[in-house]
Amino acid sequence: MTMRHFFSAILVFLVFFAFAQDPARFKEQVDELAKKEYNFSGDKKLVVFAGSSSIRMWKDVDAYFTEYNVINNGFGGSHFSDLLFYYDELILQRKPDILFIYEGDNDIASDKKTSEVIKQSKELTGKIRKDLPGTKILFISPKPSLAREKLKEKYLTFNNRLERYCNRKKQVEFVNVWKPMCDKSGNVLPDLFIEDGLHMNKKGYDIWGKVINEFLK
Repeated sequence: MTMRHFFSAILVFLVFFAFAQDPARFKEQVDELAKKEYNFSGDKKLVVFAGSSSIRMWKDVDAYFTEYNVINNGFGGSHFSDLLFYYDELILQRKPDILFIYEGDNDIASDKKTSEVIKQSKELTGKIRKDLPGTKILFISPKPSLAREKLKEKYLTFNNRLERYCNRKKQVEFVNVWKPMCDKSGNVLPDLFIEDGLHMNKKGYDIWGKVINEFLK
């Protein structure tokens, strides 16, 4: 590779990286979520799921939690910074009784520092506490996956720190989906994913549904 080609490749990478962090890339998705109307039962609590593609692709999430009104506000590929950016549209506007947040998966995969991601999770919690003091917040741990198995230790470090933070806060809980998605040796179960090795199939979501239901009882 010549120096010119090398620097050209670096430039392409930097442009792509800059674009990938631009929250405007989700504007169309978020606009669709924000304008969606629901015909909910008035005697049920509202549960909102917000976060990245593992939430967005959970198309039948409402079928797992029939005792609640459920909104799926997942937007694929998002980071904590993106959810902060679209906080008004995806969280505040809906005023959930219970809020499940799934972020951090893409943050860690993008080599962000754990401290930076934890800081953003705290910032998000602070906004919710200020605007929606009655809302119960539950952070779903980033999941294990075949595609990101090499990053296992980074994910576990982040999950441990996020869990410690949740344990110190009232009305904030940590939902550990990592452990039940692994075997007794701590290896991720391979049959929980679609072809890309990153996103889950029904078996994976069944595990999530079972774990999350424990927090809704």
